[in-house]
Amino acid sequence: MDKLRAFLGGRDHGNNENRNVLQVANEASTLGWGTRVKGFIACMVIGIVCSILGVCCLFIPKMGIIIFIVFYTFGNVCSLVSTMFLMGPVNQLKRMCDKTRAFATIVMITCLVLTLCAAFWWKIFALTLLFVILQVIAFAWYGLSYIPFARDAILKFFSMLCSKCVK
Repeated sequence: MDKLRAFLGGRDHGNNENRNVLQVANEASTLGWGTRVKGFIACMVIGIVCSILGVCCLFIPKMGIIIFIVFYTFGNVCSLVSTMFLMGPVNQLKRMCDKTRAFATIVMITCLVLTLCAAFWWKIFALTLLFVILQVIAFAWYGLSYIPFARDAILKFFSMLCSKCVK
């Protein structure tokens, strides 16, 4: 907070030329732990409320699907941003690009964008619904990547389930 006050007060003039954008963003995000937790909770609650509100609006005639898509996608973005409060934006972006979750991150962000494109630009209902379903799966798969061995357990469970269905 002192850095922010010094910057806004015009007292922070030293060594600004030698820093890049990531360093400036990292220094600006040095929040206290209590503030980080409050930001996390606020964004996560907004994300969950928007997702639930979107599902409730799904049954509104004519405009329900568009309202659902906007609220649901915004809710997912808020939920994703909420974790940036806990780790910091730079660390979160680095962890999103780790080799264990890079594919899940790409699929999740692609599904977010394609859901909005299918709803507003292409206006194809079935494609929009497909991208929403893929968005749910991708977001869940991305979230499971933070729990040790969770994705392996899910894969093993479904392989056991499929092997029993084949017999």
